[in-house]
Amino acid sequence: MAHIKRIRRELALKAHIFEYYRDTVQTPAGKIREWDFICHPGAAAIVPVREDGRIVLVRQYRNALDRLTLEIPAGGLEEGGKEPTRTAALRELREETGYVGDEASLLLSIRTMVAMGNEKIDIYLARDVQPGRQQLDEDEYIEVLDFSLEELLEMIYGGQIQDAKTVAGILAYAGRYAAEK
Repeated sequence: MAHIKRIRRELALKAHIFEYYRDTVQTPAGKIREWDFICHPGAAAIVPVREDGRIVLVRQYRNALDRLTLEIPAGGLEEGGKEPTRTAALRELREETGYVGDEASLLLSIRTMVAMGNEKIDIYLARDVQPGRQQLDEDEYIEVLDFSLEELLEMIYGGQIQDAKTVAGILAYAGRYAAEK
């Protein structure tokens, strides 16, 4: 396959969470085109599993969709994107749900929007998480819920859970969980 050459990248907008660029590229046929690029510092998420096997999720409002969503705990990386993703995943677990865990193993890494951005989310698994106290930011309103794996799979295949990181994390856990039985 022929290569596309980037000629120029110009910052169009520096937002709170990401930077938006206009890229000028040359196609293999020699055409000059402008493409959008969203630069994201990265994120981490976690599939928290209690001792009884139930999985902890959060329900929160998402402005982009103008509705509540059901998701695994997740958040952006601190320290300008340099925070270790495992540290961020365990932090988000504690802050969003109040649950704590000492161990977290990497399930998988996903790229959420390859057509226009570079966001990478490392998704971890934490087993035997224990309840604690939520530590929400003043503008966070999060409800903590728990479900069986079977319930979550039904919600994914029934279209009630559509968040990509949550779908990927639950399906990856289901694959690992099924292999351990």
